[in-house]
Amino acid sequence: MADLKYYDVILKPVITEKSMNAMADKKYTFLVHPDATKTQVKEAVEKMFAGTKVASVNTMNYDGKTKRRGMTFGKTAKTKKAIVKLTAESADIEIFEGL
Repeated sequence: MADLKYYDVILKPVITEKSMNAMADKKYTFLVHPDATKTQVKEAVEKMFAGTKVASVNTMNYDGKTKRRGMTFGKTAKTKKAIVKLTAESADIEIFEGL
């Protein structure tokens, strides 16, 4: 397992209609490093965004899709998605404001 620092865990936020609707319940969606654990994701969110307290983390692993170009087959990169639920008294994450 790789030695991941907290700033390597979160890759980018997921901006979709479904994830934007979940923000009303203080649930935020991120693409994370495929080797990251739930505790590492919790630590990364709490350190990167001041005033946030994480209640729970749900993760999903996605395998790469098979792609074809002519007779050659290949796969896209596998990804991992994390849905982070914040506590009621926690501050909101500012990168999602104004979207």
